[in-house]
Amino acid sequence: MKEPIVLTGHPGVGDVVEGEALVSPDGFSARYDLDRATGMISRESHALYGKSIAGKVFVCPLAKGGFATSWALLDLKSRGLAPGAMLFGVANPVMVQGAVLGGVALMDQLTPDPMTAIRTGDRVRVDPKAGRVEVWRAR
Repeated sequence: MKEPIVLTGHPGVGDVVEGEALVSPDGFSARYDLDRATGMISRESHALYGKSIAGKVFVCPLAKGGFATSWALLDLKSRGLAPGAMLFGVANPVMVQGAVLGGVALMDQLTPDPMTAIRTGDRVRVDPKAGRVEVWRAR
């Protein structure tokens, strides 16, 4: 097996997670971009409209949204529709709070930039406590 691409940064939140990457060029709000009944991106102008984030390592440049993010992620997790992990260029405190409440791994401010280092379909291992992400290219 090839050596993984390694991204590093400050420690994040959550447990170790492995999964398939889903990369978005758009920012993300758990309240306004997502249908919480299905786990699918529901805002028609979003680049991932119609795609499910359930169980994915969701990668995007920016966390958006306010306090409703916390209960939205908790609700998604309780129904098996939450992402396995979220990697942001920059997360906001509310998204971090939501990830902790919902039990979703989260990291941000990684080097190299996850938006350029990770592609949809890649296999990704996120170790938030170690501040480490490993990426294996999809074929």
